[in-house]
Amino acid sequence: MVQESAPMPRRKPVRKPPRINFGALTRDALEVMAAAGREVLECHRVVAKTGGNIVGEVLRGQGTFYEWSHYPKGDVYDSETYSQYYYHAHAAGQREGEHGHFHTFLRPKGMPAGIAPAPVPDFTPPKGDNDALSHLIGVSMNRPGIAIGLFGTNRWVTGETWYKAEDVVAMLDRFEIDHARPSWPANRWIGAMIRLFRPQIVALLRQRDAAMASWQRRHPDDNAYEDRRLEVTSEMKVSVDDQIRRVTAALERFG
Repeated sequence: MVQESAPMPRRKPVRKPPRINFGALTRDALEVMAAAGREVLECHRVVAKTGGNIVGEVLRGQGTFYEWSHYPKGDVYDSETYSQYYYHAHAAGQREGEHGHFHTFLRPKGMPAGIAPAPVPDFTPPKGDNDALSHLIGVSMNRPGIAIGLFGTNRWVTGETWYKAEDVVAMLDRFEIDHARPSWPANRWIGAMIRLFRPQIVALLRQRDAAMASWQRRHPDDNAYEDRRLEVTSEMKVSVDDQIRRVTAALERFG
């Protein structure tokens, strides 16, 4: 299980949310995003047929919902793809309108060849050969169980091993939960969300590194990666419906 530390008062990201130029995306990239959008909507449709939502799928059968606890218990982990995620909530630093959020990860055995932890000054290799996991992106959810935001975090927040943004970008396509625990639609949804919002996630990861570098320059005597004053390194509001509309419009230029 990944442990998340309790934050001090959250500092705002160093930069404004990125603006994505859909006109610069290739047809292949847009078609992957369009297919992911259809999968996200299909997952919404099937869980709504019984009055549920994506968050409810993860919380079902887990008992009382407590802040800071991981849901489902023990996290969701695919031992073939080495992808991992969990859902939780905490009052401190909660985003406006947020019920809770997903954290997504990839472990070393699922990473592309040649990727290694970033050479940060205090790096200590973990004991296990699959323990140096990387946080990919956080996904904020509102009370109706709809995604409302994406965000990156400082290293101390999830206890991850730090990798350069471009290496994390290379990991994104490796994320997949290909089993039915705790919920087939929830697992398919989280993977499809990463594909649907891939350009935004890439931009947020790059802003994450810029935010860390800026923070370290302004606090040279502190370890930026363990500084509890910096929790969220980049974030932006998102809408599945708006994203699908923008992808559809961008694809139209190809005829």
